[in-house]
Order: sequence, then structure tokens, then C-alpha cells
Amino acid sequence: MAIATKTQYWSSRMIGNDPTSLDGTFNADFTASSGGGSASGGDWVITNGVYIIAPTGTANTLVAVLEYTTAPDDGTVLMKIDDGTKKVEVQSTGSNTSLKLVGTTTVTITDLDLAKAEDNPTTLILRLTLNGSDARLYTHEIINDDDGSAVYKSVTAASSASAGVVWGNTSGSVKWASIYHSKFGAFSPEELLLSDFAQDTLARMGLAVVAQLKDSTRPYLKTQVSDSSIVYGYDISSQMLNRLITPTIHVLVEELGSPSFESLGGGKITQEYDVKVFVTVKGTNYENAYRHGLNILGEIFDELYTQTGLKATTDSIISYDAQLDSKMDDDETVCVHTLTMTYMRRIDMRHR
Repeated sequence: MAIATKTQYWSSRMIGNDPTSLDGTFNADFTASSGGGSASGGDWVITNGVYIIAPTGTANTLVAVLEYTTAPDDGTVLMKIDDGTKKVEVQSTGSNTSLKLVGTTTVTITDLDLAKAEDNPTTLILRLTLNGSDARLYTHEIINDDDGSAVYKSVTAASSASAGVVWGNTSGSVKWASIYHSKFGAFSPEELLLSDFAQDTLARMGLAVVAQLKDSTRPYLKTQVSDSSIVYGYDISSQMLNRLITPTIHVLVEELGSPSFESLGGGKITQEYDVKVFVTVKGTNYENAYRHGLNILGEIFDELYTQTGLKATTDSIISYDAQLDSKMDDDETVCVHTLTMTYMRRIDMRHR
């Protein structure tokens, strides 16, 4: 998948209330497939209940925030995505510390805290995705570890003929704090965030720009900058710079705000935000580094202006500022040009 667009969002959101009668706009209800549950302390507590909603197409995402009071029996299905052709399940192992991801094979995920020990203030978040035959389970909304290695688990989906996005438990006692489902795709934690505010800020404004620059066919962006050196600016320290191959491009969203709401009640707003891009080039000949960096910066401007900033009904670039670096001392070998582009975007605030 790619970054979720403005028309791709969480189509069902349960936050501890009755799944069959959800509040909010654009929020499709689940149906009780068997049994039921009850609200308690901000959770939907189930001892014997299963809920279902119809999927759309072959790509779906299901997120669950849950805690065991009593562990369900081994093999109890907690989460399932079945598109009518392929299916994947998350099953209990009967333990408070592990789960099973089941497709054509079974992978066991260990070192979990499903019963939430007293010294653990956080509740486990599980994200299950199915896209054709590709099934994945993310824990704690983490994709990669500190070394850049993938930490999610994946299996090949099994064959099926009964469509449904399913969650619940038929044994044990489970506190379901939240359930989010998107019928619009199989999204990773970077492609569709749980918070719509975070989605607009980080994913649609920052990570989408990174993806746009990586996909560009302009000569410098395509041939002179490695895709691995075009990153979001989570870490713009000198230590991180030394880990990347120059030239590097760091994209960063530093500031955003809404000067005025478009409608009474705030259903739709106009948002202004700054996307800052740092282009870093190393070279003993500073003149060459300066010119090389400026060519890259120019292509970034052209790419973003033509591909992301001319949509008058959704996104527009309303101003920009470029700061061009200069050599100030004899030992300086790094040239950093900076481009700041200010966007105006219209946002529907009701997908929450």
C-alpha cells in the first residue's frame, strides 16, 4: 500500500462502547455474530461474544487494543480478516505472553504482556492487515527496531470462502479498549495512523512527500540520490547524517495550524503547514557541493510544486523560502541547502 489518502480512513471505530451502535460520522457499525459484551470502565468486556463487519475488496486493516482479564483457551480466534478468498487469524495460545498468527503456516509472537502487569502502563495494540495473500501482524504500532530490521510478523493467507472482518472471544475474559477497521486498504502504522490529526500531520504531509521524492523521475532525484538517503527527519543529528550516504534529503514538518474554520461547528477546516526539506552534500570542493545541492533542491521544488501543490480544491503551495548555504571557514566540507514550502489544505474533520 501507500500513504492513505483523504478518502481512505478508519471506516469503523469502537472506543469501549457498543460495537453495534457506534457514534460519530463515517463510522459503520459491527454486527454481533454470536454472544455479546458489556461496557465497563471504558472497555467493551467480552466473555463470549464475536463481532463482524463485511470487508471491501482484498485489502483490509483491523486494529485492536486489548487486555486479558482471563486468557482465552488455546486456539480461540481473537481477530480475523477474511476477504472471501483468503483469510488470516490471530489466535490465543492460552497464555498471557504470546499469540499466534495463522495463515497457511503459524507464527508465534512471544514476549507480550496481554494481562498488563502492574509495572506496565500501556495496553497492547495489535494491527492485522491482509492484502491478497500477504498477511501481517504489527505489535505496539512498530515497524522496525533500532537497527532498521522489521519486527512485524507475516504469513501467507490461507484459502477461504466466507468473507468477514471479525473480532472477539468465545472463552476467557477480554477487555477490548478499542477496535479500528479500515475497508480501504491494508495499511502499515506509517500509512494510516490511529489519530486523524497525526495522519494529516506526519503521514499525508511528511511521509507522503518522502514517497513523492523517491518516486520522482527527475534526473538528480532519480540517479544522484539513493532512495535510502531520502528520509523523514525524525533524527537530523550529525550522527544520523554519518549513517546515510550523501547527498541526503531530510523532510520535516515543523509547524501547522488552522487560522480559521470553514464551517460552523468545525466540520471542515483550512490548515496551513510548513514542509521543510534539508539537502546535504559533502565535498572537498565546496563550489561543486553547493551547485550539486542546488540542482537537487531545484528538482525537489519542481517536483513538489507540480505534483503536490497545484490542487486548488485540496492542496496548494501558497509560499516558499529557500536558504542557500555558504562556506564560512576553511575546514567546512558540508553544504546544507534548506527549502521551506507552505501549503494550504482543506480537511474534513469528521473522520474521528
